[in-house]
Amino acid sequence: MAVVEPFLISPFFLQYILPFLLVFTLIFAILEKTQLLGEDKKQINSLISILIGLFLIAFPYARDIVVLLMPFLAISSVILFVFMLLYGFIVGKTDGDILGKWWKIAFGAILFVGLLYFILIISGFDGVVWDFMFGSKRGGQLMVNGLLIVIIAGAVIAVIKGGS
Repeated sequence: MAVVEPFLISPFFLQYILPFLLVFTLIFAILEKTQLLGEDKKQINSLISILIGLFLIAFPYARDIVVLLMPFLAISSVILFVFMLLYGFIVGKTDGDILGKWWKIAFGAILFVGLLYFILIISGFDGVVWDFMFGSKRGGQLMVNGLLIVIIAGAVIAVIKGGS
């Protein structure tokens, strides 16, 4: 009995149709927005976009680069969206601005560190980072150097702000 593979996860769809549609759409949008070939040239823009999309899927190395970059684009877009959404909750406009500027920066930094740590946990790299930072000699040196940079930057900012 033959097993039917769903179309949306078939290699043909993932390796040929999706990269072609992505490149065709991007090139067409760029040509339309820049009007590089003139105004109202949709047929020429679409023909050039189709040709570039076909060239992409004709060369496996170029196609593989596009296919391998798309999961990174999707994941980083979602991470950026979550950060912007949560940061919008922190710095959102209210009638009586309860938080000062420095509190918003502090909460934003806490949010960034928390989101970064959460990403490390769900990706399975939290143990690797923990072992590097606290289980190796290089990690300790890195932390000491980072702390010294923060102290020096704080001192320079204090001198500049305190001078006025």
